[in-house]
Amino acid sequence: MSLQRVNLSIGALLLVILAFIISTGAMRLVSFNFWAFSNFTPLGAMALFTGAYFNNKFKAALVLIATLFITDIFINYLYTSKIVWFNTSSLWLYASFMIMILIGSLIKKVNITNVLLASLASVAVHWLLTDIDPWLHGNLYAKGLSGYGESLFMALPFERNMLLADAAFGAVLFGGFELIKGRWGATRYSKPVVVSSK
Repeated sequence: MSLQRVNLSIGALLLVILAFIISTGAMRLVSFNFWAFSNFTPLGAMALFTGAYFNNKFKAALVLIATLFITDIFINYLYTSKIVWFNTSSLWLYASFMIMILIGSLIKKVNITNVLLASLASVAVHWLLTDIDPWLHGNLYAKGLSGYGESLFMALPFERNMLLADAAFGAVLFGGFELIKGRWGATRYSKPVVVSSK
C-alpha cells in the first residue's frame, strides 16, 4: 500500500502522545514485574510509525521524546524509589530512537517486507548504541572492544524482545492504520491525510 503522510494539529498530537505514553508505561510496568518481557514495549514500532506517517519529523521526535522522558521518570522511580528527571546514559537511548524515526521515514510503501526490514535496522541501531554506556561507564565489562562485544552479547535477549515487540506493535500500528484507510475508502486518501488544518 502506498504511504500517505499525516499532518497533526497540537490537540491531535497531544492525544497521540498520551496514548503512546499510556501503552508504553503499561508495557514497561509489565517488563518491570516480569523480566522475560524486558524491552517488550511499543517504542520501536512507534518510532518507525511516526517516522513513516508524520509529515513533520519534529513532531514525530516530540512524540518519542515525550514518551521516553515521562515513562523513564516512572520506571526510574520503580527501581530507585527516587524521582530521576534525566540521566546522561539516556542520551544513547534517545539518539537510537531519533535514528529509528529516520529509518521509518525511508518506508515509502507499507508492506510486511519493508516494515520488517525497517524493524531489523532499528533494532540493530538500538543494540549498537544503547550498549555503549554500560560498556564505557559500567563496571561489568572491560573497556576494550572485547568488553563492548560482551556487552552486545549480553543484550541479545533484550534485543530479541524488542524485535518481537516491533513485530507485534508494528502490526497493530501499521496494519491498523492501513485497515482504517481501506475501510474509509481510497478516495479520501488521494492526498496526504490531514488530521487538522490548524
